[in-house]
Amino acid sequence: MTPRPSTGAVSLVAGATRGAGRGIAVELGAAGATVHVTGRTTRQRASEYARPETIEDTADLVTAAGGTGIAVPTDHLVPDQVAALVQRISTDHGRLDVLVDDVWGGELLTAPDTPVWEHSLDDGLRMLRLAVDTHLITAHHALPLLTRHHGGLVVEVTDGTEEHNASRYRLSAFYDLAKSAPIRLARTWAHELTGYGGTAVCVTPGWLRSEMMLDAFGVTEDTWREACVREPHFAISETPRYLGRGVAALAADPDRHRWNGRSTSSGDLARVYGLTDLDGSTPDCWRYLVEVQEAGRPADTTGYR
Repeated sequence: MTPRPSTGAVSLVAGATRGAGRGIAVELGAAGATVHVTGRTTRQRASEYARPETIEDTADLVTAAGGTGIAVPTDHLVPDQVAALVQRISTDHGRLDVLVDDVWGGELLTAPDTPVWEHSLDDGLRMLRLAVDTHLITAHHALPLLTRHHGGLVVEVTDGTEEHNASRYRLSAFYDLAKSAPIRLARTWAHELTGYGGTAVCVTPGWLRSEMMLDAFGVTEDTWREACVREPHFAISETPRYLGRGVAALAADPDRHRWNGRSTSSGDLARVYGLTDLDGSTPDCWRYLVEVQEAGRPADTTGYR
């Protein structure tokens, strides 16, 4: 569906154990890339969430899709581990063409609609460390390798576009800051990559049918529409691969610098590049949320997917 990246493209998807990171890694693999996938959950180290997904599983999916998946256990809060990761990529490949920073891990810390004085301070500060510190540490170590060659791509992943988040309260003070930070970081990288031909973009999925979201509704990817009985607006949801296809299209676009410093969504990328989700639909979640859900209209995805 999208052009294949140039032969030998080397990618790093930080935070690829599950969810959007896994979807992006697999679609980069489907486009022919070598993809290093990182995370803290491995076949030897249990998930903090008691989840079954591992980075080795993600690497296998990348390879099965047509790429080369390489799992590298990494805690992106530990600078020495990130430095070792980048050194390994440098030693093995001598370059880094695409950096995707999807490190998160704060799903169980959000405490929606809890004012800052009632929110656990430890949980809130932990959320910010996971969402901000990890991205700064990763950029500090990875960007020197990415800028070794002209024209690299940096993709920051968040929840919500700049336009949407700017006028809305996002769950809590800590979550709001956590999800605004990647938007600003993409703009910062766009500035700092000037002179290296690099492009930095912040992307967001819509209502993501991640592994954790499906489990929360008690459904599978095959039966996800059953969740619409409980939450009718879930009908606008999308798979992680939808955003993945958008990122793969960015990576393959020789004119991608037009996106530099911008915030965009899976739906916008699909429209520009002519992409679909795995079922052939084209969910436009953020427009739907404003025009249907927030407007109090009955759930109806006609014209939105």
